Parts: sequence; structure tokens; C-alpha cells
Amino acid sequence: MEGTDDDVPLILTWDDANSGLLSEDTERGDENGVAPYDILDTQVRPTVGLPPNYRAHNASLRQSWEMNYQEAAIYLQEGENNDKFFTHPRNPKALAAYLFAHNHIFYMMELLTGLLLMVLSLCEAPAVPSLRLDVYVHATLELLALVMVAFELCMKLRWLGFHTFIRHKRTMVKTCVLLLQFVEAIVVLIRQTSHLRVTRALRPIFLVDCRYCGAVRRNLRQIFQSLPPFIDILLLLLFFMIIFAILGFCLFSPNTSDPYFNTLENSIVSLFVLLTTANFPDVMMPAYSRNRWSCVFFIVYLSIELYFIMNLLLAVVFDTFNGVEKMKFKSLLLHKRSAIDHAFQLLVSRQRPMGVSLKQFDGLMRFYRPRMSARDRFLTFKTLNSADGPMLSLDDFYRFYEVIGLKWKARRSGEHWFDDLPQTPFLIFKGGFSWSRIVPWSYIVFLTIYGVDVLLKITGLGPLAYFSSGWNLFDFSVTVFAFLGLIALAFNMEPFYFIVVLRSLQLLRVFKIKQRYRNVLDTMFELFPRMASLGLTLIIFYYSFAIVGMEFFADVIYPNCCNTSTVADSYRQINVTIGNRTVLDEGYYYLNNFNNILSSFVTLFELTVVNNWYITMEGVTSMTTHWSRLYFMTFYIVTMVVMTIIVAFILDAFVFRMNYSRKNKEPLLDPEDENGIVFEAEVSRDEALDTLELYKQTCPGLSSINSLQGVLLAMDRSGSSSLVYLGRRSRTKSDLSMKMYEEEIREWYAEYSRENLPQSDRSLEGELDIPDSCPDPDPDPEHEP
Repeated sequence: MEGTDDDVPLILTWDDANSGLLSEDTERGDENGVAPYDILDTQVRPTVGLPPNYRAHNASLRQSWEMNYQEAAIYLQEGENNDKFFTHPRNPKALAAYLFAHNHIFYMMELLTGLLLMVLSLCEAPAVPSLRLDVYVHATLELLALVMVAFELCMKLRWLGFHTFIRHKRTMVKTCVLLLQFVEAIVVLIRQTSHLRVTRALRPIFLVDCRYCGAVRRNLRQIFQSLPPFIDILLLLLFFMIIFAILGFCLFSPNTSDPYFNTLENSIVSLFVLLTTANFPDVMMPAYSRNRWSCVFFIVYLSIELYFIMNLLLAVVFDTFNGVEKMKFKSLLLHKRSAIDHAFQLLVSRQRPMGVSLKQFDGLMRFYRPRMSARDRFLTFKTLNSADGPMLSLDDFYRFYEVIGLKWKARRSGEHWFDDLPQTPFLIFKGGFSWSRIVPWSYIVFLTIYGVDVLLKITGLGPLAYFSSGWNLFDFSVTVFAFLGLIALAFNMEPFYFIVVLRSLQLLRVFKIKQRYRNVLDTMFELFPRMASLGLTLIIFYYSFAIVGMEFFADVIYPNCCNTSTVADSYRQINVTIGNRTVLDEGYYYLNNFNNILSSFVTLFELTVVNNWYITMEGVTSMTTHWSRLYFMTFYIVTMVVMTIIVAFILDAFVFRMNYSRKNKEPLLDPEDENGIVFEAEVSRDEALDTLELYKQTCPGLSSINSLQGVLLAMDRSGSSSLVYLGRRSRTKSDLSMKMYEEEIREWYAEYSRENLPQSDRSLEGELDIPDSCPDPDPDPEHEP
């Protein structure tokens, strides 16, 4: 191992003591053009004439390389996660805090702390009756959770430093909310009673800041980015609404039997509700009964507001969303390229500044992917090495993110997949069974056809290749469910009879027939993760509005309330005598209340659907104040923004998929075989032996050696001198975007090279001993530490 670590890094990082690595002997060797190093089989071997303090010098070099590997891995992780480069750790103390704050235990602690603070609303007044806790209990739990949040922020402060910490806006917002919540929790604990705590609506900030909620943050960011054009169209919509409200008040207020336009306030509220069609045609009928021509007013209003401006609103948001998605892809792509540039400079040496050897690449991967086997690290290196030389060039290294997620499997050596199996006899079981008369023969015939189709594909392709296709998994699942339904029919298994209904899923096989159908289904699968994050975003809005609703409207709705409002019948609960019977006449709307967090969520969902939502609004307004309408109107506008973003996202995904299909018209060899991204790497016996010898010197761990010895054993079993490995990963939207925007990407890369590469070249020529104190800022301000 001593003979492989004496190459001096081009950039020394984090440790000032390593400045002694650039000894006088090394400098003189460089000046004379003769470096005491030879390159052989991607290894660095010292020549004769080593300095007297070689062992101490080599130990310091190994330590320096390990730190460079770790920092390069951090840069690549920042590129992958889209973290800003100004949050990069700059010294060993910051590195310790960074590593502590970037592990799954810390992430889980953040997640559980945020969830605990939000779940406490179930136990705080107004609490769910069965989950109520004493004040000192939930206040103590809140303080403990806030202490954990403070600890997380302290670790972030130690890692970032004070000046960087205060520059991060979201972290400062979180700190201010933490101080406010801390003071309120102490007050509640001292007074032993709760007070008006609207600030509890800010608790989702602690959950959103969690690493696992990055998709929610992106959704919130896109919502805020879409607000300017949305607000412009919203103001236009409100302008026409005010004009029509004044006109309606002037036209219909003389009608004393019309409660919708008797005041200007009621006119505005009625037309706002009419925008959701929840009160139509009720709002029109009093005026329509007096004059049939009054319907023109409502027809013109709905035509302008509902059918024109609302659709214009969706078009504007979709256009903005489409542009934001493309710019986000561009910024993330260039950010990854910048991260690769930073990492590459940390991996090259002073003797060989233009390439990364296998030893340096393996050292990087030990920090970047600690659980990746030595075999997979070597195969990844070979895949990146397009020139098949001893070094990776910068152009090769630019493909790092493209190949890093590959799952490697050896390609079968035989003609058939079962040729590689041990020579074991096939067992065929035969038996008889008497089917029940209730099983239709048509069911058995079609199930047999589907079963034979599945068995033939598995036999021909092999289990691994068969189950790697999403369509094959779908066929297999449908057939298994149909077989379970057959068993339920044959044995009269009534508790499991519902499985028979699942056989209708066989009709979904038609999605494989037409390309457009496959595009629709593929779009649905691509949308599932993002739709889940959008649903969580909506739940966070629900939580904040539910807290505000509970603080102001708890216990104001009850049976037989709202007697002075126009919706009193919906809240009535009285006994009515019909003949000889007495029945309870209930309006049921008293159940839509804000008495606890669960009831508030149900009420808010009903408001989202907007069917008869004005009944809940008017009921609460009659029991409180007219200003309460602002709460419900604001909630409708916020949910309209989120729902519009969801619709725009669905449209963007489908349009992108269709445009991609039209632009790339070359069909797949097998439309059912969606292998995703596939790379091939061939390993010869000599390469495997040389690599095994290298790993014995650099990484003598048993696991590393075993994974490489497995390659040689596979060659021995197959009797061949080489082995081909296939690396697969699923195709993502980023891969589709790389092909969709292929021409634009060339222009982006050229622009990036003009702005950044000259600086990198100067750093190479100057042979800097420390990283740039002010690296290029993240071109995408969307992510965070």
C-alpha cells in the first residue's frame, strides 16, 4: 500500500498541516521535469531514490488523499441533492458537524420532531376527546421537541458558520418561529392553560425543513414562483366581480325578497360563491321570478368569469409552470456539472492533472457509495472510461450521474437462462381436481391462455429479465389475481369472493395495444411520486388553516344554531310529528365544525369540493362576525392555486411525454420490454486479476476481495476468459429531458464552459494548495443545506 499513495494531490483540502506534503524534494522533482513516480496498470509505483522521510511523507499523503476523497464525495452529493455550494464545509470542525447532520439518523430525528409537533394538535385544546392530554404533559412534550429543533439548528450553525447561517433565509425563518414557539410553550407551561395560539399554524415549517420533504419544498417554491402571473389574473377576475356586484346591487336590491343582493357586501359574497357554482341557480331565482331577462346578467357573468378568466388563469399558470420546469432542469444540470468539476480537481494529482485513476475513483466511491461492492465500483469505472485507458478524463467524469445508479448483473453465458442453473431434475406434479359447477368454463379457458402466456415468457426470457419489465409485472399480477378469483369461485370462499372482481383488471391489457395508451399509463406512473408530494403539500395547507379555524371557530357550531341566517334549516335538529310517529329532522351541517383537528380537516375537504360550501361559511359567519368570510374565501383561493398547480403539472407531464414521442419516433425493439437505461461492460481475466491485486493493496477488506473473486469464479464456471456485465436502472424524466432538450443542452454547456472553465484552467495552472474560498454559487437557488 505504501507504493500506491505517494502521488501528491493537486489540491490539498481542510488540513493546513498537509502543506508540508509539497516538500522541497517534490518541488525539485517537478522543476527538473522528473517526478519520482511511474504509471503501471492504473497504479502509481515509486521509482528508486525515495526521500529519507518517505514513510512519514507517505502516511501524510494517504491522509490527504482520504480527505480529498471525502470532500469530492460531498461535492458530488451536493450536486445530486442540489445543495448550494456556499454551504460546503470549509474546515475539519465544520466537516464533523456536516457529517453528523447528513446521515439518516439525523434526518429521521428531524422528521420525527416535525411530526411530533404537528401531532400535538390532537391533544391540545380544542383536542380530540379520546386523545386529550393535560396541559403540563403536552407543553412538556412540545418543549422537548423544540429543544431537539434547537439542537438541529446548533449543528447547522456549527457546520455553516454564523455569516452563512444568517444568509440562509429559510433557516432564519425557522429560527424565528422556534423562538416564538419556545416562548409560547413556556408561557403555557407556567400558566397551566392554553391561550390563543394562532402561531401553531407555523409548525409545518419544522416538517417542511426536513430532508425527506424536499419534494414538498419544491412544490411550495413552484407555487410561489407561479404567484405573480396568478395574482395578475386573479386581480382581473376580482375586478370584474366587483363591477358585476355593483351592477347586481343596483339592479336587484329593490327586490326585498332577494337576500343575495340586498347589500353590497352580500352582492360581492354571492358572486364570489357563484364563481364556484355552489349557489347556482338559487342565486338567480329571486331575480328571475321578477324578470326573466335578469338571467342575462348571470349568463354574462359566468361566461366571463368562469369560462374565460378561470381558463385563462389555468393557461397562464401552465405556461409559467412549463417555463419553471425547464429552467429548473437547466439549473440542476449545470449545478451537477459544476459539482463534477469541483470533485475532479480534488481527485487529480500534481503529477497527472488531466485524469483520475482507478485508485482515486475507488477512494471516492468508498465515501460516496459506502455500500457499493468493489466489483460494482470497478464496473462503474470501466463504464465511464470511454477510451479504455488507465485514466478517466474530465469528459468521461461528466457522465458520473448517468451511470452511478446502475444495478450490475452478469449476462447469462448460455443460450437459455436455465443453462446457468445447477443440473437438477425438473419435477412435474400431476393431480386431479373436481371443479365446482359454479365455475364458468369460459373463465377457465381464458385463465389458461393467460397462464400459458406468462409461463412461456418466463421460460423464454428468464425470471430476472421477465420481472424487470413493468408490463410483464402487470400481466403477472393480473393473472395471479384471476387465479385467486378462480379458487374463490371453486371453493365457494365467500369471505374472499371480492377477489373475483379483480379479474376485470384484465381489460387494462389493452393499454399495450396502442402507443397513445402506453403514453397515458406511463404518464400516470411518472405522476404518482409527484402527486403524493402535492397531496402532502395540500395537507400542510389544511393543517395551517385548521389551526386558525380551531382558534377562532371552535364550539361556535352546534345543533339549532344559526337561527338568524339564511341557512338555518341546514343546522336544525328538531323532533317532527308525522301522524302517530315522532321523527328527528336533522340538517347535519352542524357536524361540519372546527371543534378539533380531525373535524377541521373534514370540514376543509368539504370546502375544497365547493359543493354547498357557502352553507358552512354562512353558518360560521352568523355565529361570529362578517369578517369570518375572509377565512373561507382565502382558503378557497389558496386551494384553487394548489389545484391549478396540480392540473398544470398533469398537463405538463402528458404534453412532455407526447412531444417526446413525436420528436423521438424510433420505436423500441419490443414495446413491452422496458429495460430502462442499460450499459454493458466486459471484464477480461487479466483485468480482474490486476484489479484484485490492486484492491489487495489499497482495500484489503474481505468483502472487497470476495466481490472481485466472485468475478473470477464466474469465469471459471463458464469456462470463458471474459465476462459481460449489464448495468440497468429505470428511465427517469431527467433522461427523457436530456434527449428532449438535446440541442439546448449543447448551448447550455457551451455557455457554462465560457463562464467557468477559464477559472478552472487558471486554478490548474496555478496549482492551488487549497480550494477556492468562494466557489461558484449554485445556479439554482431552490435547494438548501
